[in-house]
Amino acid sequence: MRPIAAKNAKTAKTAAPATETGIVIAAHGRHYLVQAKATGEKLQCVTRGKKGDVAVGDILQFQRTSPNQGVIDSIAERKSLLYRSDQYKSKLLAANVTQLFIVVATEPGFTDDLISRALIAAESAGVDAHLVLNKIDIEASLPKTLQRLAPYAALGYPIHQVSARAAPDATRDTFMPLLAGQSTILIGQSGMGKSSIINLIVPDAEIAVREISAALDTGKHTTTFTRLYPVGADTSIIDSPGFQEFGLYQLTEGMLERAFREFRPYLGKCKFYNCHHLSEPSCAVLEALEEGKIAPMRHALYKQLLHEASQTLY
Repeated sequence: MRPIAAKNAKTAKTAAPATETGIVIAAHGRHYLVQAKATGEKLQCVTRGKKGDVAVGDILQFQRTSPNQGVIDSIAERKSLLYRSDQYKSKLLAANVTQLFIVVATEPGFTDDLISRALIAAESAGVDAHLVLNKIDIEASLPKTLQRLAPYAALGYPIHQVSARAAPDATRDTFMPLLAGQSTILIGQSGMGKSSIINLIVPDAEIAVREISAALDTGKHTTTFTRLYPVGADTSIIDSPGFQEFGLYQLTEGMLERAFREFRPYLGKCKFYNCHHLSEPSCAVLEALEEGKIAPMRHALYKQLLHEASQTLY
């Protein structure tokens, strides 16, 4: 008979590694940096096979393959999911986000198209959206900028006025209560001051970026990946890379019309049940547009998004 001790040793040797829970804090290609929930350790993880459907913010189960590496077994059900767009294709941006902050500034100029698309992405994902107006110390440009943001304020989106460099303490005091208990993603074009805001909220953010870059082997100066920073208990902030458009191509026509919050009072009141709100007679949305209850810029965006959604994508 084989000795019991030897049998037990073989059993221990072949036992499957323990499954652990973690959160994805950075992603680069199919390589993910995962922070273990129990220990706080950061591990390089990959998916099994060629799957790449993992997003920053995902809660997952993984198994260690070495002290600082692991393989992803499964992803927990997501509360929300945002996409970014790249040449008419959508890629995962961030998961389980509860808030989206769009950072604009008095200078340089920003594009309304990115703001509008970001708001539609947030609405369709069930994520609260806020606008952050930075550099309010540039007083000469402030009135004109506020005028440009007025249509979004009229829709009920909060606008927070800050000056990250001129008034850092006040800026931090504005942000911290808004972030508490939330998972927040910041988006913004280059030059809006998003990095300055991140550095106020996460003082060691630059150090963390270097560590993440080294862990993902992306180079010392790489800043083009999405990354999550824990700020406190149940609180995190996600910094996103600069990009031109949110991924909205996955939205159906019905999802699109509901993502325009000013359309909602009129949906279901058109003459035709399958109204596209483009040129149909007795369309409640078009009537609201004519009466000035819907901004022409917003309806034009709806038409553009509807056209994009109708295209065959490859």
